[in-house]
Amino acid sequence: MKTLKLLVLALIVGFSTQVNAQTAEEIVANYLEAIGGEENLLKVKGIKMQGELNAQGMKIPMETVTMKDGRMYAQIEFQGKKIKQLFTDGTKVWMFNMMAQAVEEMPADETKMILEEFKDFPNPFINYKDKGYSVELMGTETQEGTECFKIKLTKKPHTIKGEVVPNISFYYFEADTFVPILTEAEVPTGPAKGQLMKTPLSDYQEVDGLYFPFSTQVQGMTMTFTSITLNPEVVDADFAKPEEAEKTPVIKN
Repeated sequence: MKTLKLLVLALIVGFSTQVNAQTAEEIVANYLEAIGGEENLLKVKGIKMQGELNAQGMKIPMETVTMKDGRMYAQIEFQGKKIKQLFTDGTKVWMFNMMAQAVEEMPADETKMILEEFKDFPNPFINYKDKGYSVELMGTETQEGTECFKIKLTKKPHTIKGEVVPNISFYYFEADTFVPILTEAEVPTGPAKGQLMKTPLSDYQEVDGLYFPFSTQVQGMTMTFTSITLNPEVVDADFAKPEEAEKTPVIKN
């Protein structure tokens, strides 16, 4: 893996194009090209990310696997035990309740919301117009000492407990490289509903011709990835509810 060189990337994308990019559509197109190209992104069938989660100084090994068909799991290793905190087989979504020490199925509305979000794999900006999404350039802002284009991404709203909830997020693309260094979105449900969740993105590195951020922060916790694998080998049992996993046939993709 090679660390993303901002100057080299600027030359690849085209410095003059970057400086003169005025529309949201141009910025998104340059972004997709900068991270490896839409054609190559569409070839990705799965992504496996391994690293550690730093929560208040406690370093916890973690692993996530996300598949194009909607299957996904996020797993941590705590006190020598591997725990899938969130996982789905593409139809149902479960989470591990740490207080009850039990796996619980998520409510129907939240399940639908999560599965709809997973349909954007591997990137929400791919074919965004065909999906009924829109992008809007909100101007430029300085983030982390860097001039950025602020893009508003509006997706189809969610319906949670009968309430229509907007599905809007903001991306801050570096003006020189077109890679996002920060995203913002309102939490749509739960105790933190309505709060603005900021997700910094950094340490872009190349993986098989595509670029990914190897460091991010979620709700004050830092996630640092040591490896990202494209199209990992998985089995159905990886995404099944624990008591069902033993009965699930092991079928390799």
